[in-house]
Amino acid sequence: MNRWGIPDWLEEEVKERDKACIYCGIQMIERMPPRGPRKAVATWEHIINDASIVTRKNIARCCVACNSSKGTKNLSDWIQSGYCKKRGISKDNVAEVVKKALKTAFIYDLYGVTIRRLVGV
Repeated sequence: MNRWGIPDWLEEEVKERDKACIYCGIQMIERMPPRGPRKAVATWEHIINDASIVTRKNIARCCVACNSSKGTKNLSDWIQSGYCKKRGISKDNVAEVVKKALKTAFIYDLYGVTIRRLVGV
């Protein structure tokens, strides 16, 4: 288990799936280079901002730049932000895991139901 509480098996599965940022699509690197920009460094992401949801549907990898911009914002709000618009990030061109989360987030926002039920936890 890593320091974010992600089990080893899930960490490996997600690393294999998310080689590019799930939001902007940039090819990511594992470690920050000694010199140069760190925006392409891979970071762990809870797509739906709930650290207790540790599933393949909610744990992903994204670049430092996108993770920093999203922070604790609601996914459906962030995807419409100036940051995303400027970089051409939309609900139509994000990774499949994000598209599914956006549908879940929409249902959550619409009905106010417990998100855990919707993501299968």
